[in-house]
Amino acid sequence: MRKHVPFIFLAVSLALSACSGGGEPKASDSPPPTKEDIAYYDCLKDNGVKLTHTDYGAPRVDKDDPTAIKNLPAAQEACKDKVPPPRSPEPADPKMLAEAQAESKCLREQGVAWYPDPDPVTGYIDDRAVTSEQMVELKTKHVDALRKCKKDRGSDNAVLGG
Repeated sequence: MRKHVPFIFLAVSLALSACSGGGEPKASDSPPPTKEDIAYYDCLKDNGVKLTHTDYGAPRVDKDDPTAIKNLPAAQEACKDKVPPPRSPEPADPKMLAEAQAESKCLREQGVAWYPDPDPVTGYIDDRAVTSEQMVELKTKHVDALRKCKKDRGSDNAVLGG
């Protein structure tokens, strides 16, 4: 299954606001491994895959070990009944969700009829809902709409391409 892309508006907003500040996410921002995660990685290890652990204790395949990479497909097959269930999505911050919904509505009002609403729980736009061609069109043909919708949210420092 393909991953969901974070708020498309967020990516566009970053481009429009010159991408200043913020900082990168830290490993400690990730949730700790579940019992199911640990059981799955223990199974991989038992099937010849060397593991490493992140700073926050989560097991990961040691991608620097050629033997681990070589053994991985067979180990994944042997451990397929232990694959942990997907985690429940983290709910979006209500303010960010409201802003994403308002931006989607604004963009549609400005003529970007195909622009989807974000998921009502996560705030993400499903990457299957938008094509790469549409994203190029959004960034090239609808710059004024992007600026207007960003300005409507109270940010008038829209600088494209920063």
